[in-house]
Amino acid sequence: MTTQQGDTLLYLDGVTVTFDGFRALNTLSLVLTAGEMRAVIGPNGAGKTTMMDVITGRTRPDAGKAIFGDGHDLTRLDEPAIAALGIGRKFQKPTVFETQTVEDNVLLALEGDRRARRAFRFASTLPERERIDQILETVHLSNHRERLAGGLSHGQKQWLEIGMLLAQDPELLLVDEPVAGMTDAETEETSQLLVEINRSHSILVVEHDIAFVRALGVKVTCLHEGSVLAEGSIDHVSANPRVIEVYLGR
Repeated sequence: MTTQQGDTLLYLDGVTVTFDGFRALNTLSLVLTAGEMRAVIGPNGAGKTTMMDVITGRTRPDAGKAIFGDGHDLTRLDEPAIAALGIGRKFQKPTVFETQTVEDNVLLALEGDRRARRAFRFASTLPERERIDQILETVHLSNHRERLAGGLSHGQKQWLEIGMLLAQDPELLLVDEPVAGMTDAETEETSQLLVEINRSHSILVVEHDIAFVRALGVKVTCLHEGSVLAEGSIDHVSANPRVIEVYLGR
């Protein structure tokens, strides 16, 4: 599925999720256009993770619509089917094959037939090697391709996992708190990396680091109690009295 630049890529309308009487999402509505990068902020418990769980099929909403691309109803699909549509998710804690090289991590994640890849040591084809070169350059790990992933810094592991996600060629990337635990230099480099990836992919990034969100220079959605509290530029959202009260002022 390929969505044209500027078309609606993700449409959430009235999404409600309740856990044991607690409303994690409360008639949440959000629209993401193809080619857009959106930052989602909000206090703990605001519904950010539950929103991503609904988008990826981990959680079924009690009510509402979740439409992807040209009419795919995400509420009726399981996680593998949604991933196959072109939605990839990176969780907060990086999960890489630490005993394998950076290059092999990306090769293992490449989209395509993996039936012959039951061992960690295998030969890649020329197109795969070219694709790996491109991905490692994008995530700033070209000079670390032969290193074991376990020897990377925390930030580099985050970049490697983003590279592994890119290897699956998703149309939409969901990225959860990518700069948590990073140094200032790694945080700045991550913002540059995501801006570069956004040239060819749509991105929904959840983050608490407001300076990082500001560096992205994208539209921001602030969630609170499962609903959209404010939306717009980071300056507009951060000046909202309710956002200051429930989030930024804490």
